[in-house]
Amino acid sequence: MCGFIGYINGTNVIDHHQTIENMMNTIIHRGPDSGGIHSDDKVTLGFRRLSIIDLSEVANQPLYSEDGNIVLVFNGEIFNFQELRADLIEKGHTFKTQSDSEVLIYGYVEYGVDFVKKLRGMFAFCIWDKKNDLQFIARDGFGIKPLYYSEHTTDGTFIFGSEIKSFLPHPSFIKELNKKALRPYLTFQYSSMDETFFKGVFKLPPAHYMLIQNGQKQLVQYWDKKFHAQEAPIDKYITDIRSTVKESVEAHKISDVKVGSFLSGGIDSSYITSLLRPDKSFSVGFADYEDMFNETHHAKALSDELNIQNERKYITADECFEALPTIQWHMDEPQSNPSSVPLYFLSELASKDVTVVLSGEGADEIFGGYSWYQNSGKMQKYEKLPFGLRKKLSSMAEALPKNSYTNFLVKGGQTVEERFIGEAVVWDEVDAIHVLKPDYKNAPSVKSITKRIYDEVPGDDDVTKMQYLDLNLWMPGDILLKADKMSMAHSIELRVPFLDKEVMELAKNIPSRYRVNDIDTKYVLRQAAHQELPEEWAKRPKLGFPVPIRHWLREEKYYSMVKEMFTTDFANEFFETQQLVSYLDEHYTGKANRARYIWTAYVFLVWYKKFFVDM
Repeated sequence: MCGFIGYINGTNVIDHHQTIENMMNTIIHRGPDSGGIHSDDKVTLGFRRLSIIDLSEVANQPLYSEDGNIVLVFNGEIFNFQELRADLIEKGHTFKTQSDSEVLIYGYVEYGVDFVKKLRGMFAFCIWDKKNDLQFIARDGFGIKPLYYSEHTTDGTFIFGSEIKSFLPHPSFIKELNKKALRPYLTFQYSSMDETFFKGVFKLPPAHYMLIQNGQKQLVQYWDKKFHAQEAPIDKYITDIRSTVKESVEAHKISDVKVGSFLSGGIDSSYITSLLRPDKSFSVGFADYEDMFNETHHAKALSDELNIQNERKYITADECFEALPTIQWHMDEPQSNPSSVPLYFLSELASKDVTVVLSGEGADEIFGGYSWYQNSGKMQKYEKLPFGLRKKLSSMAEALPKNSYTNFLVKGGQTVEERFIGEAVVWDEVDAIHVLKPDYKNAPSVKSITKRIYDEVPGDDDVTKMQYLDLNLWMPGDILLKADKMSMAHSIELRVPFLDKEVMELAKNIPSRYRVNDIDTKYVLRQAAHQELPEEWAKRPKLGFPVPIRHWLREEKYYSMVKEMFTTDFANEFFETQQLVSYLDEHYTGKANRARYIWTAYVFLVWYKKFFVDM
């Protein structure tokens, strides 16, 4: 919906109005419709608005309470704002707008910080309570909307906002690379720690709020996504999913501007589109390579069946490489998930016709859709052997050359905590350490990052543990971040009805055997979707958003482009560049498929050049 930036004033004397204007200008893409500023002797706030609900000027932010004591900047949507508003009016509060934003002000006045527990939506906000000298910043339960903060400044200024790039114009902010972020990034493909690639800049974790008062900071978790299975017939859960997801789509389509949907050939976006029935759906693909890189014909077929107009675009390699620096600029941190690229162009396509789009993100994490969650038939049989025996065979296999047989034995003798680090695994950690220069080797291990999350659910089954890890690491760190940044890059709002508090509360109760079993992944969701979709769509296996990177990197033009980047002076600061070029050559000549290794390193260098070399 919008973007905001703010800071608690430090000791340096600066022009606050000009400073916040400069900071706001870096995120004007998040809110091209209007801007607003609040500045007093303690706090400075800036806001850029993308008008969605209540398009009038009276709904512009910052918003103030009736007595002027409470100041709000807010990014997102509150989908239960109408019932919250009715409750607050009944308690005597007077509203001056029809927007969802204002419920945050009077909800806080009425209930205090615990009001955040009542919210159903996607949000990041700051409430400045002048009377109590209290700064209250909060982020939604899934991390759909980003929120960063930092005190890495020359004078103690505390900065917070929707995008890191908006911190850069502040004269007290210290722009410095976090050397510990690169090593885990190579394996995860995204920034996986609370501290970002900018030293001293942190992400506020999903489902948390922070209170800043008298120089003290308190971080509080207000919700969790832990599963607690409740036994019930599967038909009950099918019925419950149908009604809950339908109601969520109804809530998510509330808008005073045009709403459309992203549509691939998969079940998740198809289910959402079939319930939404927008005027238009939007799809992109790659026409130059194998059919697996183009699902738009499936999207067109479903749109025709639903009597929806489908807008499509076919993307070229030239377009992708040309846009990559801009994509990484919008991402704020390096992010090498290849699907970020088509999502950027998909958002650009949709922005020509609508301001809001609904999408299918989150269904895989909530309902168990990834193939990782489902053991093969061979592994299920192998796991009938005693774990101690499998552990010994695993240790022996680790010392042998890697192939499909030794990999099977290694995996079969590992606990889920040892073998699963999330949906994405790019660089083998040993290879990552080997290719890095000494200053970048000393960083948190992959396992140390996942351990803190696994430690929260020690007694759960393996499927649930993997889902919980993805819900708390992969989804906010990768899936939702690119969804927000790529859509906001084109000034559209992306909404995700599966990632709704009511849907999650239902999903928490579903036994893991209904989520993942021998028949399929996302089993119970597919049964529910089958009531709304043709069987072909309800049963279609997950494809994701495949991008033909491996093909591009075997073309001389793009091989040369990447090689030039790998041999720059600044690349030599981070990598053993001869090893990088060796991987590139292996891939180019067809000796090995090193596409993801190459792409992940290349994306980091593109990002670094954009933020640290060119500016």
